[in-house]
Formats: sequence, structure tokens, C-alpha cells
Amino acid sequence: MLTEFYICKMKIWEKLRLQEIGVLIYRLGLAFVFYQILRVFFYLYQKEYFQIKGLGDYLNLAWYGLVFDTAAVLYTNALFILLSLVPLKINSKRKYQNVLFWVYIISNSTGLVMNLIDMIYFPFSRGRLTMAAYDVAKNEKNWLKISWEVVMAQYTVIFLGIIILVLWINLYKLVKVKDANTRWSLGYFGISILWLCITAFLAVGGIRGGYAHSTRPINIVDATRHVKNPQLGNVILNSTFSFWRTIDTNSIKEVSFYSDEEVDNLVEHTRQYPPLSTSHPNVVLFIMESFGREYIGSFNKDKNIPGYVSYTPFLDSLAQHSLIFPNAYANGRQSIHGMSSVIAGIPSLVDAFTSSPYANQKIQSAVSIGNEMGYSTSFFHGAPNGSMGFLGYANILGIQKYVGKNEYPNEKDYDGIWGIWDEPLFQFFASELNKEKQPFFSTLFSVSSHHPFKIPEQYKNKIPKGPLEIHQPIGYSDLALKKFFATASQMPWYNNTVFIITADHVNQSFYKEYQKAQNGFAVPILLFSPNPKLISPKTDKRLAQQMDIYPSIAQIMGYKKPFRSWGNSLLEKPNPEAQIMSSDGVQTRMMYGNYIYLFDGKSVTAIYSISDLGFEKNLILNKTPEMEIGSKKIKAWYQDYMNSIVRKKLGSA
Repeated sequence: MLTEFYICKMKIWEKLRLQEIGVLIYRLGLAFVFYQILRVFFYLYQKEYFQIKGLGDYLNLAWYGLVFDTAAVLYTNALFILLSLVPLKINSKRKYQNVLFWVYIISNSTGLVMNLIDMIYFPFSRGRLTMAAYDVAKNEKNWLKISWEVVMAQYTVIFLGIIILVLWINLYKLVKVKDANTRWSLGYFGISILWLCITAFLAVGGIRGGYAHSTRPINIVDATRHVKNPQLGNVILNSTFSFWRTIDTNSIKEVSFYSDEEVDNLVEHTRQYPPLSTSHPNVVLFIMESFGREYIGSFNKDKNIPGYVSYTPFLDSLAQHSLIFPNAYANGRQSIHGMSSVIAGIPSLVDAFTSSPYANQKIQSAVSIGNEMGYSTSFFHGAPNGSMGFLGYANILGIQKYVGKNEYPNEKDYDGIWGIWDEPLFQFFASELNKEKQPFFSTLFSVSSHHPFKIPEQYKNKIPKGPLEIHQPIGYSDLALKKFFATASQMPWYNNTVFIITADHVNQSFYKEYQKAQNGFAVPILLFSPNPKLISPKTDKRLAQQMDIYPSIAQIMGYKKPFRSWGNSLLEKPNPEAQIMSSDGVQTRMMYGNYIYLFDGKSVTAIYSISDLGFEKNLILNKTPEMEIGSKKIKAWYQDYMNSIVRKKLGSA
């Protein structure tokens, strides 16, 4: 009787599949545990960027992170869960369980790698991994070589990943499904369907972040709901979630907070300036890779940074004879964002305009204005043609001549990773400008200060190193600039030329001042001309941005007609209505008047004092009339940005 009862009990156990369900819960539980372990290491690797006051604060962030971990685990393990629950007689068999093992390990290894990537790249992007990284990588023909260089430079992260994966595999194998000799029956099938339905119901809630009618699928921006400082949202998030959640998404859509007439009253988007000169000067624009404002001493004289060291002796000397803006900001986070913001005055918000479905439209820019005025327009970049998406965007802008690595005459000057070393490229640039028909507008986008931060062998013991890997390459590129100006000064076009130097985006930061959230966009803007009638030397402390460079170029060229621009010419008096725009890939930011505003696409989520660059004290609960006006301004600007792109109104004033 006891034997019969035991057999009957086992049959019921097998039909209910409780053993398999228990093991499935254990295996998914392991994923949750390792996501928390990865969160700990992400924080430890990047702790200088986050203001966490103790273990209690960290645990609070980790608790909120469970919501995003749940979605990540479900995204990654969807196939594994399905294969674990489908009603097959072989579910508990050894061979089938081996298949499940490999599905599980391969799926979760992708999540592991994504989070390891952010341990390396967060200082560069200042945000979690998104689909935007693919938009950049797809344009790089040598991405495998670049990735290998990164791996070699960050071997501790690789060792950490191996240790975690080995531990994960061993813990997975610790609990096994025993062979249940399952027999096909209506009861077994019915129970399996029931488990599938229960799992589907739980998965929907897990992916959406809840079951409330108002709950949308949680997005990256939802992480900032739980913190006063939005930077801490990156600790709550995990890289698997942020990547999968941004696949096949496009946030550029028409919005309607106000009528078109109200937007026109709140947002200035048409500019017209008196010509700077009747001589139609040449314009040479340098967009320096990763040249954050932090590295340049002439831009930090009044910052009171203890122990500050400059890595740009030439730029510091040039700044004494230039118009410089030590409070300037980038309008994006990646190189292609920098090109779009500087040359066309179009920033990137949550999604990059350049990778959106609307990028291929007529765009009024410094290029189109130059072409209209009879300027020769060209773009030089030392990387293989198509890298960073520059060639495609140059064609959209109408740049007449694109010169990349493919056109460069000497393969010996290739750095083996990204492109031509800055020093020979800059000399080539100077000689090519000598062949241009004047007036010309030419842009050079540098290469050598890009990760993995190498410099030519002959300079390794001549250029000072610093505490960050990027410091020596910054010094090398500064030397390349010095030699360029020495060569250019002998050219016949030199004295009738305005030189503009800025950066595409920020990179590694050493000083706490530049680890503050808003200073993750701090770039230099410098204008110089050997002709003092064109540019007068001055340190201008107004807030400025990359978008201001395009209207400045239009005025330098002598363009007299109205044109469309969200930026302001830096050669005019400061505009009290100027709005400094940026985005961390999650929220849009606006510096306006006395405050910094954060906007999530629907509402203003935070307001900080203009001096609170670290976002330490959110003032939104104590709104003043000025804050109300600023809140309207950012919503109206956002609407104008979105609708202008969707309605293809970027081509004219």
C-alpha cells in the first residue's frame, strides 16, 4: 500500500511538474543574483561619478533596480523559459537538459557582456549601454580590432567576467532536473498549458513594470523617478535592459503641448546677423576627438580646482590671442552628435537625430550657407571612409569634398586602430587647404585622442603622462595643433581665416568638478584669427554650446539672410533668451536663466540652481514664477525640435 501511495504521489508530482518549476525558479533566481553582483561592480568601477552616502543608500538603489533586472532577465531568458515549460515527454531527459543549459548560458552571457562593457565605457558615454552604440559600431569596419584593443587595456574587467561566468555555470549545475520518465497525458498537457499561462501573465507584468492600467512598459527614464540626482538612475539600471529597451525605438515624434503660435512666442529659432566682414573670411573648424574642457588650462583659470594640471601647452598659449568660452557645453554624447550639433546646430536628445528615420532631409547648416555663398566646403577625417557615420551625414549636409583615410596618401601614418595619426593628418590638412579655392569652409575631425589612447612610439617619452590614459594623447594632439599652425601661418590664406576649435564630446574625468553631472558635457570653444579685425581676444564667461558655432560661422561668412538656428552667434552680445540644451540619453536638459531643467518628454522632473552642476538639490517642489517660465520654455523647445524634424522644417528659416 505504501509503495502504491508513493508511486501515486510521484505521478501527481510529475504531472504538476513541480520539480521542473522549482529548478526553473532557481535558475532564474541565479540571474537576479548575478545582476546584483554586476551592479555592485559597476558602481565600484565608476563610484567617482555617483554620490552615494552609504550602504543604506546603495541598497535602496539596488532594491529599485530589481524592477529593471526583472525585465532584463525576462528579455534575455524568454526562449529558455519557453523551452523549460513546453509539454514534451523529453523535458527532464539529460540531452534536453543539456540543450537548455546552452540556451541559458549563451543568453545570459550576452547580458553579462553588456554589463561588462559599461564598466569600461561609462566614463566616455556617461550613460548605460543603448542601441546608439550599435549605430556607431556599424560604421566601423575595424570594430573587431578596436574591441580587442579595449579588451587588452581593460583586462581586469575581462577576468571579472570570466570569474562570474564560471561561478554562474557551476551554480547552475548544482541543482538538476531528475529524469521523471514523463508519460504523455491530458493532465500533463493541461498542467503545462496552465504553467505557461501563469508564466506569460507574470512576464507581462515583469516587462511592463506592473499591471496598473496606466503602466506603460518601463523605460530608461523610469529609473530617475526613484532618485533626487538623476545620475544615480544609472546604478538602478542594468545594461541589458537599457540596450534591449532601445532596440527598434524612435522617440522622435510630433508632440503638442502648445499651439504652433505659442511655440513661436516661446522659442527663438530664426537668426539674422550683420556680416562680420566684407572680405568673406575662410573658416577652418577643428572638432577635436574627446577634448573635454577639463584638460585645457586656459579654460580652467577661474575654476579653483586643487592641484589642477593642464595637458595642452599650445592651446593655452593660443587662447591668450583668442576668443574663448570657458563655460561651454556639448549638445550630445557621441562623435556623430558633435558633428550634427556643431555644423548643423541639431542636437541629439534621447535618440540621435542622425540615426533617426528623419535624418535624410534638407538641412540648413554652415555647409548649406557656405555653398550658397560660393564657399568651397570640405571635411577631413583620418579614419576609414564611413567611420562614425560621418561620410553619410556629410553627403546629407552637402559637403563638396570628403577626405578620409581612403584618400590619405601614406599608409605608414595609420595608427593601426582608428585612423591616421593627428600630426601627419594635420600637416596634410594644411597642404590640402592650400589647394582650396577661396573662400573655403573646411572641417577636420581628429582621431588620436580616441580610446584606446595610443600615441606614436617616438613621442611616448617626450609627452607628459597624467593620471588618466587620455592625458598623453591629449598632449600629442595639442602638439599636432601647434605644428599645424606653424605650417598654416606660412600659407597665403592664413591671415584671412578664422579658426574654430571645439570638441565632439567629453571623455574620462579626473577632477571632481568635471565628474559632476552637467560637466559631463563640458567642452571648449575657441575662436582665433591672425587678423584682429575678425576676432578680438577675450575670455567670454557666458554659457555657450556647440549649437552656437553654426550661427557664428554664418556671421563670419557674411550671410545676410534670416536662417534657422536654435543657437546664437558667439560674436554678438549674449542673448538673455539663450537656452543651453543637452541630453544624457534619458532626459533633455536645459540651462536657462538661473536654473537647469530636466525634462522626460512629458513633464519637467527636476529643477536645479544654475550653479548646482552636480544636481544635488532638486528645487521642483518650490517653483518660482521664473521656474514656471523655464518649464514652459523647455517643453516648447522640445516640441519645436520634434515637430521641426518630423515635419522636415530644418531646411529653411
